[in-house]
Amino acid sequence: MAGDAKGQKTGAHTGADGGHGGGFPPFESQYFASQLVSLVIAFVALYIIVSRFALPKVGGTIEARQNAIEGDLAQAQKLKDESDAALKAYEGELAAARSRAQAIGNETREKMNASAEAERKALEEKLAGKLADAEKQIAATRTAAMGNVKSIAADAAGAIVQRLTGATPDASAVAKAVDASLKG
Repeated sequence: MAGDAKGQKTGAHTGADGGHGGGFPPFESQYFASQLVSLVIAFVALYIIVSRFALPKVGGTIEARQNAIEGDLAQAQKLKDESDAALKAYEGELAAARSRAQAIGNETREKMNASAEAERKALEEKLAGKLADAEKQIAATRTAAMGNVKSIAADAAGAIVQRLTGATPDASAVAKAVDASLKG
């Protein structure tokens, strides 16, 4: 038994030393072949999983996104074309409206000018009539004033002669003298 106990002791010691005695298994050359086979199997399995399951989903997502982008770009181009067409139509309508407004403005200006011209002519005729009446009245007033001037001048001349000489002059002689001085 003592040998068994000694053997157990040795076996236990050997087991404990054997676990620490070797190097790191992936770096030991005796395990390279089995590790390469395991690595190849893992890469093949990973490749099959990625190529069969993950890549089709990612590819489908990318394709769907590309189709959505192309659809959005097509829709944007369509809307741009529509807005360009609407802008051209707007500009055409604006130009037509401007020309109509200009024509209406010209027509209104011509009507206003014709109306103003007619009013001006009527006013000129009215003023010409008033001017002719005023000239007739002025001429009549001048004639009456000249008649009054003649009598006022004769009266003044008679009064001046009377004051200077003290004698009353003959009215017919004073009228002749005033007529002679007025004629120039």
